[in-house]
Parts: sequence; C-alpha cells; structure tokens
Amino acid sequence: MEWNPQDLHTLSQCFVNTLSPSPEPRRRAEAILSDFSQKPNYGLAVLRLVAEPNVAEEIRQAASVNFKNHLKVRWSPAPNSDEPRIQDAEKEQIKALIVSLMLNATPRIQGQLSEALVLIGKHDFPRLWPNLLPELTGSLQKASQAGDYASINGILGTANSIFKKFRHEFKTNELLYDLKYCLENFAAPLLEIFLKTANLIESAANADAAALKPLFESQRLCCRVFFSLNYQELPEFFEDHMNEWMTEQMKYLANSYPALENSADGLALVDELRAAVCENINLYMEKNEEEFQAYLNGFALAVWNLLTTVSQSPSRDQLAVTAIKFLTTVSTSVHHSLFAGEGVIPQICQGIVIPNVMLRDEDTELFEMNYIEFIRRDMEGSDLDTRRRIACELLKGIATNYKPQVTNLVSVQIQNLLTSFAANPEKNWKDKDCAIYLVVSLATKKAGGTSVTTDLVDVQSFFGSVIVPELQSQDVNGFPPMLKAGALKFFTMFRTHIPKPMTLQFFPDLIRFLRAESNVVHSYAASCIEKLLLVKDESGQARYTSVDISPVLPQLMNNLFEALQVPESEENQYIMKCIMRVLGVADISREIVGPCITGLTSVLNKACENPKNPVFNHYVFESVAVLVKRACGKDASLIAVFEINLFPSIQKILVEDVQEFYPYALQLLAQLVELNRPPIPQSYMQIFPMLLSPDLWRKASNVPALVRLLQAFLKKAPHELNQEGSLRQVLEISNKLVSARNTDEQGFYVLNTVVESLDFNVIVPYIGQIWSSLFTVLQTRQSPKYIKCLLIFMSLVLVKHGFTNLVESVNGIQANLFLMILGQFWISNLTHITGFIETKLTAVASTRLLCESQMLLDAAAVEHWGKLLNSIITLLSRAEQDRVEEDPEMPEFAENVGYSATFIRLHNAGKTEDDPLKDIRDAKEFLPIRQNYYVSATLITAKLFERSCGEEEGILFQFSLNLGHHAFVNNHYSHSQRF
Repeated sequence: MEWNPQDLHTLSQCFVNTLSPSPEPRRRAEAILSDFSQKPNYGLAVLRLVAEPNVAEEIRQAASVNFKNHLKVRWSPAPNSDEPRIQDAEKEQIKALIVSLMLNATPRIQGQLSEALVLIGKHDFPRLWPNLLPELTGSLQKASQAGDYASINGILGTANSIFKKFRHEFKTNELLYDLKYCLENFAAPLLEIFLKTANLIESAANADAAALKPLFESQRLCCRVFFSLNYQELPEFFEDHMNEWMTEQMKYLANSYPALENSADGLALVDELRAAVCENINLYMEKNEEEFQAYLNGFALAVWNLLTTVSQSPSRDQLAVTAIKFLTTVSTSVHHSLFAGEGVIPQICQGIVIPNVMLRDEDTELFEMNYIEFIRRDMEGSDLDTRRRIACELLKGIATNYKPQVTNLVSVQIQNLLTSFAANPEKNWKDKDCAIYLVVSLATKKAGGTSVTTDLVDVQSFFGSVIVPELQSQDVNGFPPMLKAGALKFFTMFRTHIPKPMTLQFFPDLIRFLRAESNVVHSYAASCIEKLLLVKDESGQARYTSVDISPVLPQLMNNLFEALQVPESEENQYIMKCIMRVLGVADISREIVGPCITGLTSVLNKACENPKNPVFNHYVFESVAVLVKRACGKDASLIAVFEINLFPSIQKILVEDVQEFYPYALQLLAQLVELNRPPIPQSYMQIFPMLLSPDLWRKASNVPALVRLLQAFLKKAPHELNQEGSLRQVLEISNKLVSARNTDEQGFYVLNTVVESLDFNVIVPYIGQIWSSLFTVLQTRQSPKYIKCLLIFMSLVLVKHGFTNLVESVNGIQANLFLMILGQFWISNLTHITGFIETKLTAVASTRLLCESQMLLDAAAVEHWGKLLNSIITLLSRAEQDRVEEDPEMPEFAENVGYSATFIRLHNAGKTEDDPLKDIRDAKEFLPIRQNYYVSATLITAKLFERSCGEEEGILFQFSLNLGHHAFVNNHYSHSQRF
C-alpha cells in the first residue's frame, strides 16, 4: 500500500466510518480495512496517518488502535496461522518511527502506540531491535534535561512494560543475556532520573498537587522497573548502588505528603508508590536477604508505623496487603527475632490482624451484590491479595517460629470475640464471624489430603457451642446471613472431624439451608453436602453412602432444583455440582429419575439459548450423564425415558449448532448408543450419516466426541454399517485423523474399534490401504506416541485375527516388511507401553509372535527372537506403578476453563475400556501357558544364553523353558538385556 494523498483520504474516511453509530457504514469500513490490511506496507501507512497533525484526533486515535491490533496479528503470526506476516523492510521502517511518534503523541494515542511498541518488543527486543534501548535512554536524557515529565513517564512506562518479561519467564542463559544487555543500557539512566526526581520532590514538597503528581508517577514507574530488573537475581550495579536506592525508597514509607494526601486521587498515587516500594523490599527479603540486612530494621519499623495509620478504606487495600506481605516474609526469615520482643506479637494481633480480619461494609456489600466473587475469595482461596487473608498469613508466618505464643494469643482473642458476641448478638455479630474466620483461616491442611486440623480450639466442642446454634436456626433467612455462611464454611472445612452420627443429625438442616434466599448461604449449603459425600474413612471407603441419604433424597433433590430458581442462582455452579455428586451416590429409583431428568433438561434448554457459565454447564452435562449411567445400569427399561426427554435437547444443540455444547451432546449420544442392546433403534441410525460429514470433523474440539460416538456405532451396529457401505467412509475419516499430528491417536481409536468389531474377511478389502497409510506416516513421524499407537493396533490385529493374517497383510505391502517393522520399531518400543490393558495386549501379542511364528525361528531371525523375549520380560517386570495409568474418580473441572476450541471429556459418560483379552487376567500368567511353544525354541534360546551368559546359565534357561517356569524368566530378565 503506497502512502499518497488518495490513500490518506481513503484510510481517514474508513476510520471515520468505523466510529459511525450505524452498523452498515461501520461494517463496510471494517471490510475495506480488512482488505487493505492484506497489502504490503499497510501497517506503515496507518502509522503515518497517526502521525499526521492535520488529521482529526478521533481519527488518529481509531487508527492507533487499528495499528496496534494489526501488529498483534501480523507481526509474528502463529505457525499454523493463515495470516500474512509483515515484511522485514516494513518492520524496520515501523521500528524507526514508532518511538518518536509515541513520545510526541497525545496521551490516548501515546497509550496505544506504547502497547504496539511492547508487542514489537516482545518478539524483536533486544536481538532484532538493538536500537530501541539506546533510543529510549537518549530520549529519556533529553526529556530529563527539559523537565518534560510527560515524555519521561511515557518512556518509563514503555520500559516497564518491556522489562516485565524478566518477572515471568524462567531463568535461562538467553534471558540472562537479555537482562545483562538491559542493565548495561538502562540501569544507570534509571538511577539518575530516580535521584533527580527525588530531589525535585523534596524541594517541591509544599508545591501544589498538580506539580507533584507527575513526579510521584515517575518514581512509581522507576520502582516498577527496579522490580523487573532485580527479579531474576541481584545485579552488580544495583548492589553497588543499594544505598541510594534504599535511602530514597525509605522516605516514601516514612514521610507524609499533605499536598497530595489531602485528596483521594493524590492519596491513591502516593499509596501506589508506597506499595511499589513494599514489593521491592519484599523481593529483596526473599532473594537478597543478606545484602538487604543492613536496611531491614529501618524498613520494618517504617512499614509497622505505616500500617498503624492506614485506614480500612478499600482504596488503601493494595498498600495494606503489600505492607503486611513484607512483614510476613520477615517473620519466616532468619531475622524473625524482630518479632520476639516483649509485646510485639500482641501488638501485631491487636493492631494489624484483628482490624484487618474484621468484616467491613465492603465485604458485606460483596456478599449481597456479587456472591460469586465473594465465594471465590472466601471459600476457594483466591483472596491472597485481600486484607483478611494476608493478615492471617502474617499470623501463620509468625507461628512458624513462635507457635505457642501465637496459639495462646489467638485462642484468647477468639474467646474474647465470642464473649463480646454473647453480650450483644445483634450488635456484635461481626465478632463471632471474626472468631469463625480465624479458626478456619489458621487451620493447617494435612499433607497429602484434604482434611485440616487446628490447635486453636477443640473442633467438636467449637462445633457444638458455636456452629450448631447457627445450623439449628429455624429461619434460614434470619439476620445475619453471613454468620450462617460462616457456620456452613466451618462445617465444610472440618467435615472429617465431625462424627458420622452427628453429621447425619444435621443433614436435614443443611437441606433446609438450600432454600435460603441468600445466594452465598444456599451455595455454601450445597458445597457442604457435596464435600461431605466425598469424605472417606481411613480404610478408603466412602463414609456416607446411598443408605445414609435415601431417607432425605426426595427433599434434597427438590430443594436443590428450587435453589436454581432463586434470582442470580439460575446458573449456580455449586448447586449443580452438588446435584451431580448426589446423583453419583444415591440409589436412583424410577421415582427419582422423573423429576431429576425434567429439571436437568429444563436447565439445559435454558443454557442452550445463551451459554454463559462453562463450569455450571459442564456440571449440568455431568449430572445428566451420571443419572443416565446409574439409572439405566439398574433398570434398562429407563433408557426409553431418557431418550424421550433428552433427544429434543440434543437435537436442539445439533440443529442450532450450539458449538459450546456440541461435544457434550455427542458424548451423551454415545452413552445412550452404548446402553442399547443390538439392534439399536432406527432413531439412532438416522444420526449416523451426520457423523460422516467432513465439515463436522474440521472443528478440533468436536473430534474426540465424534470418535467416541463413531466407536459406539461400530460396536453396536458393525454389520449394519458395513451393509450400508459406510465402512469405506469411516476408514477415510480415520486415515485423515491419523495423518494429522494432533489427531493421530483419535484415528487409531477408530481403527482399533473396526478391528475389534468386524470379522477379518470384512476388513480384508481395506487392510492393504490401512497399512499403506500407517507406514507412510511412520516414515515421517516416528514420535513415541505414534509408534505406541501403531504397536497397540498391530497387537490388536494379531490377538483378534491371528498371527498369519497380520504378517501376510503387512508383507502384502512389501516383501519382508513385517520383519523390518518388528526389528526397527516393535522390539525397541515394546518396553515403553503403559496402561494395564495396553501392556497386557502387547505382551500377549508379542508372546504369541515368539511361540507361533516359524519365521522367528529361522536362523536369520534368531536375534529378533531373543531381543523380543528380552523386551517382553522387561515390560512385564517393571514396577506396577510405572505402567498402570489410573483414572481418577472424578477430576475437578478447572474453574478457569472457558469456552474455547478444546474438548472437555464427560467423566460420567466415559467410554468403558474394552479388554480384548478378558480371559487372561495377567500377561505374566500367559508365558507359562505357552510352554509347549517354548519347547520348540528351547535349544536356540539356550544357545543364545550360553553365548551371552555362559554354559551353566544356558542349561538352566533351557530347563526353565521346558518347565514353563516363568518365575525364573522374571528373575533373570536383566541377563537377557545383553542380547
């Protein structure tokens, strides 16, 4: 794209139209810009438009946003992206212009260009952009001489963004090289501007706020750059100049600045600088404790004094949290003796911990207005950066070295708070909440488990005297609801400590609280029930079973579904997770199935209209899947009930192409197909042609679910599919899947099911093409995963259809190809197989090769025979935990997973692993069973052993083979490794 007046006018008009409130001109302009963006030098043209002083500000601002987004997509496209890459010549011109344009731009445009510069720097700096840092430092010196703090802060902000990578990336030689380059070019100018600004602040302490604000912003940015450059390790320059840095940073914690602090925005700016200083000294305490030691006492005192004056206002939370975090780091260091002085720990408890743990109006407002965020902070541990949590972390830190003092002090404080509550419950209810919070937050999680313990109180006594009164409150909506939530949280946290009879006594109360109007309260009640159903006794058995919940099951399910009708809880993930857990434990009768499937399909249909909460929706589908699994497993006649209820919802998802739910719907269909006995109903067979549509397989997130459904059809209706001539299309799909690196495993799943479900005479017309495709891929992709899948597939062909069919079909591609595959891939990779069924399958198949193959007894193949035996013994002799892959009962669904192009498996609709060798319990037992075959090879193998290990060992091995004495083989596998 050329830069000329015509292009300037065209681009300007397009950006004007992108701001139009009317959709039609806006869409037309966006389409034109999209076409222009495909042309060379488009980014450069837009950047020049941004630089044109005669163009209106709003047009230049729109162009700056477009420029930034253009660079984001085109500067360094992903390897599999179709987006064209910006050419190197254009890149160089952009890099030559952007710094000066950014510094001279208005604030809003400067922000966009700064982000664009950082995007470029992420890929090119410093190796492909060596001029950037010299240009920034040169501009910084000029701006400093001119006293231009707008430019200074723009440069420092850009440097801060560029240097952030040193905080987040792993330490490597390449990263340290880049850090060294940045230090050599920027450390000295940074200190120079920091000290100059510090002097200006001191000389202008009584100036007006407008003059001080850019100075304080500059110092904050200097401190953030300091943090980045010191994050990996202590640089020599900063160690040499530590006194200058620390002396000035101390002032911002110790001094006050009335000219700024008298206004809210001025106080916020000063607090941001102080918080940055606290992060810096906390970093030095964590990583450079010895070098920082000389400054520790002064900073500790300054932080302590600062905390005693910081108000409870939310605007000061960041400062309070970072300051307390610094004291917490000190408390766990070798300098913890700072807390050993008389009265220090009580002062911390009274002056810092209790005030910050006590509920504030902001907490109450969050409880009422945003229950999801409240629960995330309060129950799920995302409150590390809140005052309540960090104050308790400070106590935990001090308790590391002073546990008796902390325990006694906090225990007394808890009793005082409870006494205060008892004196006036209505007025002092926050004191009881504080007491419960202290017990819960200071509890210690036992290693390797989910249970917690505490030394602060006797759990059962505290539960009976403090928690039970809240649980037995007849008014679930009574004031204050936060106390009820706190009681439910305690019950949940200490669930393993409450005896089963006592828990069952209060189970009806938990069910009552599901009807509470407070979203937090009924969410905590649901979470408590769900967690209780996961409790296991020391024997590993579930403490609570279907027998325990059967008496209350109808009321429990009714209240759970009613809770989903409460405003803002229509997509409450805690309620739905509880529904899933209850259905996974309860005895599912026909009476329960009706209301449950009605309630779930109703929820599902609403979610289809606008999928918003991926966690909630995942548990909806898990609930449906577990209901289908457990109900139909008990009563097969219920399959028809589920088909009637679920088919309309599944059809809605498939027909309306609800992409978020597509993989879930396919998995539910697969589950229903597998539950049916052949012949499966025609209603399912009508779905099958859809599976063969190539368009459906293009979306990566659909593939595993489509494969799962295809496998179900192949297992339940193999002959019908073959009669309809669909097998060729199925194999074409599997071939495409195998050919792609990211779906090859899914392709093998289809092939495995074909081999298991169909007779070999049905497969024969296609087997040559199958082998040809697989071996063609093998020539270019010899990854461990692919070879493992190939080895399992070949083993399956052998055990299902015989050694002869396997060898002859492979050799039909090329003479003696099987022996080559055996020598180059099978033997050497056999020991890498994992999984119980996979290990058994490949071990048995390999054993049959040894025993049934005359080809391996040929003199030219004797070496293969011995090596294969060695691999079998090595595979079977490995420790069980090294080769068995256990599937967890029910993995937690990641809370941070959103709707994206990823497949999410439904655990409760999971495919049951098919064992093609059900008659063989353990592959180790299969070796002695084949002793007759061993005898035919005894002399050859004995000679191999004699040559490798000595005459005596060869005689013993011959004797062991004749007896079928597998124990000898198992104990002597290490000798055979010498073959």
